[in-house]
Order: sequence, then structure tokens, then C-alpha cells
Amino acid sequence: MNAELLIMFTLDCDRAYLYAHPERKLTSDETRRYDEALTRRATGVPAQYITGHQEFWGLDFIVSPAVLIPRPETEHVVEAVLELADGRGRPSLHELRIVDVGTGSGAIALALAEELPTAQVHATDISPEALEVARANAARHDLTSQIEFHLVDLLSGFSAASLDFVVSNPPYVGESEEDSVQLEVRKFEPRNAVFAGPTGVEVIERLIPQALEALRPGGWLVFEISGTIAVRVRSLLPRWDWDEVAIRNDLQGIARVAMARKINP
Repeated sequence: MNAELLIMFTLDCDRAYLYAHPERKLTSDETRRYDEALTRRATGVPAQYITGHQEFWGLDFIVSPAVLIPRPETEHVVEAVLELADGRGRPSLHELRIVDVGTGSGAIALALAEELPTAQVHATDISPEALEVARANAARHDLTSQIEFHLVDLLSGFSAASLDFVVSNPPYVGESEEDSVQLEVRKFEPRNAVFAGPTGVEVIERLIPQALEALRPGGWLVFEISGTIAVRVRSLLPRWDWDEVAIRNDLQGIARVAMARKINP
């Protein structure tokens, strides 16, 4: 798969062209570019950082070392939000106000904006470089008018009881797990987007009460987790006034999405 991506990058073509022209030979300049890409990949640089692109939710995203590479597992977060937004007794779409916390490349925010065209979508990040990438992706997909970007920490600046959904793929890997993380992730992806602190739940512990404050009664907090922190997350949420707490597994049976609804008095 990496070799295929690098060939597509070298030829500036899509997969359909590649398979339709198996006889295509590289020019000397293309061979040089391909060899350079292979050399970088051999050092551990992710193929997505070499090509500058990654697909998520059927959309093509610009990616750089300033942002975490969007992964298929995170699509489960988008799926959960869409199901809840469409659920009986939820606010109608024109009322929805959604915040993607720690947006990175903008993957979750853009996917939700694409699927919920009448929703107000906000995206936050503490990294100016990440927000620059997210804004570029929004512009490429004509979603700039629907998404507002904020250079803030978590939900700083959002009014109380003003949101219908708080959504996030927060850092959730503990520093104690560092040796088990793929080398290319440890070495090349932004550390503050991967590691949360010693245990992995430090950012989530801060996000939960902030989300409770910012959500309207009946609003939802939906965020990505891993199997290693699922038990701790399940014990954290009941400490506050949440209802319908649930954890969903991904297609491999690994805990992937945590959900909780703010109690509606």
C-alpha cells in the first residue's frame, strides 16, 4: 500500500489510472522522485507526510507533520454523532451546534459539516500550524463558511449550555505506553496529539467537565478512546451528571468511542 501511494504521488495520478496503465514506465525524473520518496519512507517518515494527503470519510485531506494523520478508526466517532443527531428526540438539524475539540487536520469537523450542511460547526486547537492545515482543508472542500476555527485550549471561550455536541479525538496514549506505540508515530507525528500524559486520560479528565458546562441539557459528548483506557473512562464519566454513558467497539472489537449525554432536568 505504501509503495502504491508513493507511485501515485510520483505520477500525480489516482489509483484508477495506475491500474488502467500497468505498462506505464517511469521517466528518469519520475524514477528519481520515486527513489527519493522511498528513501524518506525507509527512514520511517509516514507515506502520508511524504505525499501530503490522506483520505478520511471519502474526503481528501492535506496533512503535514503539524497534524495527526486521520485514521479509519476515527470514522466511528463521526458515525456515532450522525446516529445521535438523527435520533428521536434530538434537536433538529438547523439547531445543531457542534464543536470538534483538537481538530488537527479538521477531519472530524469537515466530515460532520459535509453530512450536516445546516449545522454550525466549530473546530478548536492549541496549535496555530494545525489550524492552518484545517483551514486549508475546509477551503479545498468549500466548507469554510460552515466551520469556524478557534485557537484555544479545549473549550475555552464557549458559553455555558450553548452546544449540542462536543466531539473529539483527543490525545489518549499514556507516556507509560510509549514503547508499544509504532516508531513512526512516536518519531514523526505531533507528540501533543498522541500522548496525553503519564496515564493517557489527562486531557479527557479536563475535557469532561468543560463539555458538561458547555453542552445544553440533552447534549452529547462523543470522543475517541483506546482499549487501554476504556475502564478508566467508564469510571470517570459517572463522577459528573451524565446519562446514557456508553462505549462502542470498532470493527476489531476494540473499545473506540465513548459517549455520554448531559442529563436533561
